[in-house]
Amino acid sequence: MRRRRVYEGRVLGLSVYEGMLGGRRVLREVVEHPGAAAVLAPDERGRVILVRQRRFPHGHALEIPAGTLEPGEGPEECAFRELEEETGYRARRMSPLVSFYPSIGYSTEVIHCFVASGARRAADPRPDDDEEISVMKVPMRSLLAMVSDGRIRDSKTICAALAYAAGRQL
Repeated sequence: MRRRRVYEGRVLGLSVYEGMLGGRRVLREVVEHPGAAAVLAPDERGRVILVRQRRFPHGHALEIPAGTLEPGEGPEECAFRELEEETGYRARRMSPLVSFYPSIGYSTEVIHCFVASGARRAADPRPDDDEEISVMKVPMRSLLAMVSDGRIRDSKTICAALAYAAGRQL
């Protein structure tokens, strides 16, 4: 397929691919994203650390800490960085939990979810200039209830919570 880049932004790009499929000419519009890491981080009392932040165009969302991979950064490194930046917590270890495509039909993005071990408050949160974040903690049972009743609608939080609850931690 031939690729034509039509947009290059700070976080993502958009390309149009043109080629043949089963003898037919097809076009595919693809959002190209470097990927992200997300962290399910229980604190010292077993409560899951969540962030509440404004997510344009949907208003505020309650979610696990996460962020986009920076150039040359691996998913685990990103997970450590984002946990500390968004919450002020530092983890001893990150264990892979689940990776998934949040929008498989039109995006290259892969989100890598981790479980943090030994998360302890180390500093004040340092959100990016364009972020408005507050930190809260909930028991895992409450997190699962919020997923079940629709209070949490963020895909990475839903995937991480359900994978963790299903015992899929590697």
